[in-house]
Amino acid sequence: QVQLVESGGGLVQPGGSLRLSCAASGSTFKISIMGWYRQAPGKQRELVATIISGGITNYGDSVLGRFTISRDNAKNTIYLQMNSLKPEDTAVYYCNARFPGGGYWGQGTQVTVSS
Repeated sequence: QVQLVESGGGLVQPGGSLRLSCAASGSTFKISIMGWYRQAPGKQRELVATIISGGITNYGDSVLGRFTISRDNAKNTIYLQMNSLKPEDTAVYYCNARFPGGGYWGQGTQVTVSS
């Protein structure tokens, strides 16, 4: 089993920044990819960013150039630095950890961008 605990969400004004964290515990040796997804009300869950053990990253088109994903392998933690936030970034952000044959989700953290 893998447990994922997210933190760092909150309310921010347009143009502001937030940093999300996701700490993994348990059988973390199984994990091959970690990432962030988000789901806004009435919309499907979408990719924000992923990162593999070697550091290769992938971003959703809507966040490219504004968000940065990183990981600290020693702490089994990934981060999402979100800059130039827009109201359309408002969503519940979920941490995801994948391994061959399955994956785990965190409980989600709310990010609200509003003036």
